[in-house]
Amino acid sequence: MTQQLSACSRTVSVIGPAGRPLTLDDLPAPDTKRWVSRRKAEVVTAVRAGLLTLDDACRRYHISLEEFLSWQRLAESYGMAGLRATRLQDYRHPDRSEMGGGD
Repeated sequence: MTQQLSACSRTVSVIGPAGRPLTLDDLPAPDTKRWVSRRKAEVVTAVRAGLLTLDDACRRYHISLEEFLSWQRLAESYGMAGLRATRLQDYRHPDRSEMGGGD
């Protein structure tokens, strides 16, 4: 039996950040609590390639649009290393309102 895809079907498989095929089943579990850089990169790749919509990703992983966009921005600028939680302070720009007079 062959699988028939309609014109409105989503992408079934993409090449993931590790260079291997990535499907919806390969994505992090919806209840993921520990977001390592590889998992963030997989979600960003899935959205970018059309495997998952941005809205679906935010809903599925209970993340805000701003959080996803920060992952995407860091991945595009610094690669998977930019997604490491311990490195975020090195890559984020300081808030201008916090710069100023010392208390």
